[in-house]
Amino acid sequence: MDWSIVGIIISLAMIIVMALRGWHIIVIAPLAAIVVALFSSMDPLPMLTGPYMKGFVSFAGKFYLLFLAGSIFGKFMEDSGAARAMGEGILKLTGRNSPMSVIMAAGLIGIVLTYGGVSLFVVVFALIPIARPMWKELNMPWHLFAISFALGIGSITMTMMPGSPQILNIMPTKYMASTPMAAPILGIVGSIVVLIFTYFYTKFQIKKYQERGEGYVAPAGVGIIGGDSAAAKMEKLPNVWLSLIPMVVVIVMLNFFKLDAVLALSGGTAVCLLFFWKNFNNILDSLNKGAVNTVIPIVNTCADVGYGMAVAATAGFKVVSAWLLTLPMNPIVSLSIATNIMAAITGSASGGLGIVLETLSKQYLAMGLNPELIHRIATISSGCFDAMPHNGVVITFLAVAGLTHMNAYKHVFFAHIVSALLALCIVIPLGILIY
Repeated sequence: MDWSIVGIIISLAMIIVMALRGWHIIVIAPLAAIVVALFSSMDPLPMLTGPYMKGFVSFAGKFYLLFLAGSIFGKFMEDSGAARAMGEGILKLTGRNSPMSVIMAAGLIGIVLTYGGVSLFVVVFALIPIARPMWKELNMPWHLFAISFALGIGSITMTMMPGSPQILNIMPTKYMASTPMAAPILGIVGSIVVLIFTYFYTKFQIKKYQERGEGYVAPAGVGIIGGDSAAAKMEKLPNVWLSLIPMVVVIVMLNFFKLDAVLALSGGTAVCLLFFWKNFNNILDSLNKGAVNTVIPIVNTCADVGYGMAVAATAGFKVVSAWLLTLPMNPIVSLSIATNIMAAITGSASGGLGIVLETLSKQYLAMGLNPELIHRIATISSGCFDAMPHNGVVITFLAVAGLTHMNAYKHVFFAHIVSALLALCIVIPLGILIY
């Protein structure tokens, strides 16, 4: 086997093991790039200052403002109480009396928030104080909240639903002639598959915990945002219908007026401030915290993309990419495989997709593939094996929720990775037929 390929495999194993042991991706990524360089008989320092930093800076240059606008919008929706008001409105419709309705309702709240443009990282924090009292009231094991998390911020609005303002649905538009509404039928079908699979998986898990006699146990010693007593004072929440308007503004500006996502999210922020300025304790503080919250997600992803570009500079990557491009199958299938591999290596959907768009999109476009098909399949593929144990959002979620890989990761694996993989198996043949 080519030693360069061996180095890529070892660096991936290193990333996973070190992430599970608590190392941060900002530290791991350059170390993994050094391993890749050494096995490829390349000088590590030029690798870091060259391909690694080129990928790091290129991604920041393309997407920093988008991350910034999304983070500020999400923080304003959170601090104004609009996000919580929408959550309470959905719960009134779905009810709070059965485990299934509560788990699916919490996931639906996440779907509504993310489809409206709220950052994935923000939704992680917003969902917990809404869900925890309900889990406690119904005496459900808290680890089942991982199902709601995976459904609410995972594949449906992150990669599948047409028109979503999430970063992954915007990224391909920077590389090809596609729009956020690309291949809407494929996205909707994929979303339905995920919903159906998650419903039956949830039903199975509810039966299992009831057979075990398992109940709610609050995790000890964890600084969970809001904690068990974090229920917001209902009298301070804004009207639920008014709370929807900033999100509607984002979606309309993005998909109907065809404005840049940064402008759309900024417009939503302005409307949120206009409607709910009396609800803020300190507007400047919300603005500052929203801006600061941009740093970790963007730097994490830049580090992932930097590592990926270091891998892309090796002879081993050229062998693998040439193999992918010449596989005896429809090229859209090999595109999906390539994107899944890169997302798994980096543990990041945006990182994996960024690498594929930077290094392979031109080749696939040159094959005559429809840009809309490339957009939707690559995006869905990036949100499949991205949720590896070293994924930044997964690690953040488990820490904030007071859960562990041991008791909760299996739910993320099935409700995110398996459901998205099943959707791909249905959507890819459908896409080939349509496009």
